[in-house]
Amino acid sequence: MYYNQSCAAKGNNYGNRQGQFIRTMQRAAVNIYKTDSSYEMLVFAPGRIKENFHIDVKGNELTVSYTPPEGFQRPNWVLREYSRGGFVRTFTLNESIDTANIAAKYTDGVLQISLPIIAGKENEKKEIVIN
Repeated sequence: MYYNQSCAAKGNNYGNRQGQFIRTMQRAAVNIYKTDSSYEMLVFAPGRIKENFHIDVKGNELTVSYTPPEGFQRPNWVLREYSRGGFVRTFTLNESIDTANIAAKYTDGVLQISLPIIAGKENEKKEIVIN
């Protein structure tokens, strides 16, 4: 499984070059670990609404996104180090992932996506010699 940086996040920039307010692209942090039978993806996205997440598989690409609800209250921030805004993350899946059986749950601010591995399709490890 590989992460596609070109599809990492989407957002809008507002403001000007004189240092006024600039809204940067939002991105949820992701950790991935491997078990004997799956890859487990943890998307750290506290304060979101479960129904506003979208997980799609198209071809060999897995896209995880979040769209805030319409009318979402946006306070006049004095200090803001965290955003609950929307994001899009895209990952390339290899042929060892059983895309028909991908499962997800959202608990305690973490979206966990289970990507089962098809038995016998695991990629072999190949060491590359550095000359």
